[in-house]
Amino acid sequence: MGIEHYPAFVAACLLMNLAPGADTLYILTRSVAQGRRAGLWSALGISAGCLVHTTLAALGLSLLLAASAWAFTAVKIAGAAYLVWLGVTALIGKRQPLSGSAPPGQSARVLFLQGLATNVLNPKVALFFLAFLPPFVDPATGGPVSFLLLGLTFFTTGSVYSLALVAVSAGFSAFLRRRPGAAAWMNRGSGLVFLGLGAAVLFGERK
Repeated sequence: MGIEHYPAFVAACLLMNLAPGADTLYILTRSVAQGRRAGLWSALGISAGCLVHTTLAALGLSLLLAASAWAFTAVKIAGAAYLVWLGVTALIGKRQPLSGSAPPGQSARVLFLQGLATNVLNPKVALFFLAFLPPFVDPATGGPVSFLLLGLTFFTTGSVYSLALVAVSAGFSAFLRRRPGAAAWMNRGSGLVFLGLGAAVLFGERK
């Protein structure tokens, strides 16, 4: 299928999944603050975002993002603004008790789309796939299908790691629910994390 050194690619995927980053912090925040269900759908949304970036890389659309300063800046500002909006909402919104489900108004679909948007609107993720996938594709025989298969591999390893992360962090959420005032502190903590992620996306250096 035009793929080279596939075992090495799988090993690299596992190492990249274990490296802490914005997606890991997002999943941890959702799981601890809102429980296992919210963390699960957020993790699935982020994983789906990886497929979006892989498809863009396969079609060559990510080349525009890498070569155009204005396109990079536009997407970066949009992603940062979205994360900041989530942070402000968590800080000033009505305090909800910690539970195993999302607060009222946040369905599984909403949680999934929020996770998806957080990943898709981060231009550094697009640039990562643009740089990470080509070394494992044979220029002579590879093509869009090769990129998609590699992206599906990354999606699989990332999903397994994310689900394990949700299971562990949701257990910590159950511990916090037995503590008075935990909901207010977790909401504030969630807001600060989202604000920090937004700042990281906005001011992150383009390489």
